[in-house]
Amino acid sequence: MAVINHETREVSFKLVYCGTPMGGKTTNLNHIHSRIAPGQRGDLITLATSGDRTLFFDFLPVHTMVINGYRTKFMLYTVPGQVQFNATRQMVLRGVDGIVFVADSQLDRMEENVTSLHGLRRNLEENGLSLDTMPAVLQLNKRDLPAVAPVPYLEYLLNSGARRLPVFQAAASGGHNVFATLNALAQGVLRLFHQHTSPPRPGVPV
Repeated sequence: MAVINHETREVSFKLVYCGTPMGGKTTNLNHIHSRIAPGQRGDLITLATSGDRTLFFDFLPVHTMVINGYRTKFMLYTVPGQVQFNATRQMVLRGVDGIVFVADSQLDRMEENVTSLHGLRRNLEENGLSLDTMPAVLQLNKRDLPAVAPVPYLEYLLNSGARRLPVFQAAASGGHNVFATLNALAQGVLRLFHQHTSPPRPGVPV
């Protein structure tokens, strides 16, 4: 949930990138970090295994627009995709405000995509949250590779429920639609925040 710091006059939102192992979550954050001016971002902290997989989380505060005199900060995280790190994923998802599900478009990753999505839903439910009600987007990554699944098939597997998520076809390694994905989620998070919260005022807890 959003955190309002009246002392620093900041509203912070936690956005988490989830998905299959090696699907492009860290690549998204690396690209975002490289394209934002140093004065508008913090350090990107990456903890990885010898196989270059995210072990814990990436952390990136991105300072953006000002809301009623309060600076908006987005805290970007990834979670490890491997099954053995389920407890870590659950911990990182606590207090999340928005989700990017990064799906690997390669045909041989379909089962892993579905398994990862089901795991995300379970992790959110264990934190008292639901993917059906919170801001979320679906990124179909690696569209620049050969042997990718057709978009309608990916949508059938991952986005055919009662609630249809916004979808972005991406190639995170080259930056294609990386910021479009982030911007769509940020707008959804801010829209929900404005619907449920009065404008922040000094000395008033939220």
